[in-house]
Amino acid sequence: MRIATVYDSVQIWCRTVKPDCTFAGRTRRDWARWRRSFAAHYRRMLGPWPARVPLRVRVLARKRRDGYTLTKLVYDSAPGVTVPAFLLVPDGLKAGERRPAILACHGHGNGKVDICGEGTGERGAQATRVYRDYARQAVLHGYVVIAPDWIPFGERRPPQWWIRRWRDPCDISSHALQYFGVTLIAQNVWDGMRAVDVLAQHHCVDQRRIGVIGLSYGGTMTTHLLANDPRLKAGVVSGYISTVRVDALGRRGKGNTCGAQYVPGLLRHGDVAEILGLAAPKPVLCEIGRRETTFHAPDMLRALGRAKWIWRAAGAGDRLAAHVHGGGHRWDGRRAWAWLERWLA
Repeated sequence: MRIATVYDSVQIWCRTVKPDCTFAGRTRRDWARWRRSFAAHYRRMLGPWPARVPLRVRVLARKRRDGYTLTKLVYDSAPGVTVPAFLLVPDGLKAGERRPAILACHGHGNGKVDICGEGTGERGAQATRVYRDYARQAVLHGYVVIAPDWIPFGERRPPQWWIRRWRDPCDISSHALQYFGVTLIAQNVWDGMRAVDVLAQHHCVDQRRIGVIGLSYGGTMTTHLLANDPRLKAGVVSGYISTVRVDALGRRGKGNTCGAQYVPGLLRHGDVAEILGLAAPKPVLCEIGRRETTFHAPDMLRALGRAKWIWRAAGAGDRLAAHVHGGGHRWDGRRAWAWLERWLA
């Protein structure tokens, strides 16, 4: 039978198009050589960064919460791009005290409200069950926290008439940005790095102790941010480490990807494990649920094994760890806070 659908073609390519930059070394020299090579491919695939503009941080509202203050602000990221965010600052800071900070990355859903405990109604309750308000948890653990909205979520979701009822806003947003030569993932990563700029200039933040956390698409963002921003010293990637080639594009994954995660040409050079591998030797904890349905635990563990090979060659095998829990696609957190305290204390 002749091949008829794009699905059939993609499955053949997944089997026959071999990546040319997966890590196969053992020594630090092998790792350094691989990193230079894959990083060059990755930066080309991601595309150019947007132009830098002054942040122009503006506070829109400030609310007292139990144990912290939540500030709604906006900052400019690039020409024509303004990012809404929540800044959470713990109570009890002494004059001149500087705390470690966290960039908290939300996943698919309603944006920053999902991880800050600010959602309402059943949608808010559902988000709390999945995300467990990990940005709010972080501030209650003593961190200064920033939680931006990514494109196309929260206040950055495009108008419904533009995306139409039956289309995916991630895909439409991705296509629109690429008409201008900008990948959506690059824009969001840039916006995240500018969020780190906001943290770094805050008078309560110790610039030497900034970490990043996230579940699902938040895990995607955490992975890319760790790979790109040297100021981020440690991270927790929850419910994301996996493969595009084996699972996301296959029968089980059923096309488990979208325009917000799309890196053009990735499978010609590597996969998710290689992107995460660019973060080595930073300390990273990966949360994996045995009852995952969005991803697939066996596939996640295989991807983790590939990443561990990179960390071992970099001489930092103890800095990539996994917490395998019995739940599904959700933030677990039972090891996350001790992990972050260990590396950001």
